[in-house]
Amino acid sequence: MKLLKFASIDIGSNAIRLLFMNVVEDKGKTTFKKSSLVRVPIRLGDDSFINGKISEPKVKKLTKTMVAFKNLMEVHEVISFRACATSAMREASNSSQVINSIHETSGINIEVIDGKQEAEIINSTQIVEMINDSSHYLYVDVGGGSTEITHFFKKKLVQSQSFNIGTIRLLEQKVTKEQFKDMGKWLKSLKTNGKEITLIGSGGNINKLIKLVGAKSRQQITYDELNRIRKKLKRYSVNQRVKIFGLNLDRADVIVPASDIFIKIMNWTNAKRIIVPTIGVSDGIVHQLYNEYCESRKQV
Repeated sequence: MKLLKFASIDIGSNAIRLLFMNVVEDKGKTTFKKSSLVRVPIRLGDDSFINGKISEPKVKKLTKTMVAFKNLMEVHEVISFRACATSAMREASNSSQVINSIHETSGINIEVIDGKQEAEIINSTQIVEMINDSSHYLYVDVGGGSTEITHFFKKKLVQSQSFNIGTIRLLEQKVTKEQFKDMGKWLKSLKTNGKEITLIGSGGNINKLIKLVGAKSRQQITYDELNRIRKKLKRYSVNQRVKIFGLNLDRADVIVPASDIFIKIMNWTNAKRIIVPTIGVSDGIVHQLYNEYCESRKQV
């Protein structure tokens, strides 16, 4: 048996995550097991989507976070790691300066990825193992700045699309009716021959929502369950959600717009349930790193 450790850094619009993953090779079988996850709620989207750039205070926080992450990865002795940033960093006018500064300070090189690259990362996970051969699935990753949707059929990626519709953008009223219309039009154009579509949900919000309805054990949430908890959450203020539902403050405000996005997508596609496998971009990055590691071993 051989134990390998990899790490991935997901720099999102709401939070920064460092995932440690153990990869066990044993008798020709490879198993991926999450070791630990560190989450820091910096919320870069507040700066990027409103002011078009990342402010100096948040640059300092992000830099300190990356230095801390680098130290943790050295202690864990990871074989390799990768740091990816999504829409908030994509749209910030000073992203190049921020990335260069962080590289000089921490030694971490941040890659800014687009929606297509994000879909490729997701496709590299073991998500296809959850998919029925003859069914249509939509992998939906709702983030702070964007929503990535990937259509799978017969265990193959059919098409994917990224929409600048995210929880922080909605909170800041930076999403137009036309943008929602475009999303709905794209979803309604999917060729499914009338067959049922099942959603596969990704992101911290859908994981929290499934816990709130007590459906974590079956790893799926129905349309009715999601709609009920959404209406319930909307009745309370952000501070009340923290007290009543035990939510973190940086989750309590974005969880409602996240549920709104999921409900809209389910309405447009007539989906009745969302499978929640707790697989996301961070997992996909590790799978890619492991594949690269395997290729490097062949060349030795």
